[in-house]
Amino acid sequence: METRAAAHGHPLQPSLLPMSATSLALPQRSAATSLAFAVAAVLGAIVSLCGGTSFAKSLFPVVGAEGTVALRTGVSALILLAVWRPWRLPLAARDAGWIVLYGAALGLTNLLFYLSLRTLPIGVSLAIEFTGPLALAVLSSHRALDLLWAALAAVGLVLLLLLDGSGQALDPVGVLCAAGAGLFWAFYIVFGQKAGRAHGGQATSIGMVVAALVTLPFGLAQAGGGLFEPAVLLAGLAIGIFSSALPYSLEMVALKRLPKRSFGILLSLEPAIGALAGLLILGEHLKPAQWLGIACVIAAATGCTLTARPTRPAQ
Repeated sequence: METRAAAHGHPLQPSLLPMSATSLALPQRSAATSLAFAVAAVLGAIVSLCGGTSFAKSLFPVVGAEGTVALRTGVSALILLAVWRPWRLPLAARDAGWIVLYGAALGLTNLLFYLSLRTLPIGVSLAIEFTGPLALAVLSSHRALDLLWAALAAVGLVLLLLLDGSGQALDPVGVLCAAGAGLFWAFYIVFGQKAGRAHGGQATSIGMVVAALVTLPFGLAQAGGGLFEPAVLLAGLAIGIFSSALPYSLEMVALKRLPKRSFGILLSLEPAIGALAGLLILGEHLKPAQWLGIACVIAAATGCTLTARPTRPAQ
């Protein structure tokens, strides 16, 4: 694109000057189209994830939260193994260790998040979980401005924890599970950065296998042989596709076209879209104060992303 634009604007090529307006408009239009596609990909990933999670929650009466998360991670691992075939690439022992930690953190994040969904609405659980990576960003920054975002997130948490949709206090076990999911999400980010030295597809696929191995014992303990009923496996396939495989694929497409900062801002919409999915699919009604709490967490995450310092490239 840069080479073509330079040629069209070169003063030694007068024959191309009448075309300069069109030639400059085409790259701009192409860039705008690419940006719109990337934004649509991120929003599609969030909608797929939240919709898939809402459907997964409807499977709880059959195999429990533990069985559902085991199906999700197991199916996702099989899909990623088939796509990336990580055994074809060499893997250093140091990278393998970080990938194992990355996968374990991923498995525990998913397990605790699904356990929180037994008693919490999806939007509330997502908002509480979001405080984990937000806290990591604030603690890593050491800037006074980030204390503002931390305070805004704290206000959001207070509003979320006051009441649930029935006017009763939120289940403390559910809140602790969601907070634990946020903690392990922060570990997942840290370990994922360390595991990033390996090939991305290799790290993701092996990490998901580790996550499946972490969650499978809990699923078997809860659901036993019922986990392998044909109808349950079919539902697990749908959950794995819409909650993991499709969102991750769309995010990978978006990351190639969007700045990381813009990607992070769009991702901050996840609690709101999760709340809407819970309302439309599961009939989960939130109090106005809780909607305000979700908005505060989204604003804190967006502000933290907007004001983040650029990451210095490794030497």
